[in-house]
Amino acid sequence: MTHVAYERRPILAENADILHRAFEHHNDRQPFILHAWAILPDHLHFIIDPLENDPANLIKRIKLSFASNYRKRMGLHDGRVWQNRFWDHIIRNQQDYNRHFDYIHYNAVKHGIVTKPIDYPYSSFIDYYHKGYYDDDWSMVYWQDMETVFGE
Repeated sequence: MTHVAYERRPILAENADILHRAFEHHNDRQPFILHAWAILPDHLHFIIDPLENDPANLIKRIKLSFASNYRKRMGLHDGRVWQNRFWDHIIRNQQDYNRHFDYIHYNAVKHGIVTKPIDYPYSSFIDYYHKGYYDDDWSMVYWQDMETVFGE
């Protein structure tokens, strides 16, 4: 899934702690599996297995939680935080899963924020690096050909 901040405001990475708390809070109430994630300044990518939960309702609650706590932090009483639309995709097979998994972990490089995924702290890449799934110099040159496959 890809969710974008309202008007692509760069508020997400600098408030990643609030977003993490929103995911943790709702995972305690409605368990799900978060397979991969990347929080960019103005958008968020993740692969989630909602288990028995309604995915739309689960994501709505997470986004509302983030928005409420973000407004409190910023001293705002109202205002939009998220764009209305989002991009989602049903994973069809292992190859599809692997492509999306890698895309999420490469996204900060794609956007020119870092030169290697290992250098970006707001993604699950580091967790998978420590588990041995990736090398610290992992890179994927072919992503230039893949840009139109994924939504942002």
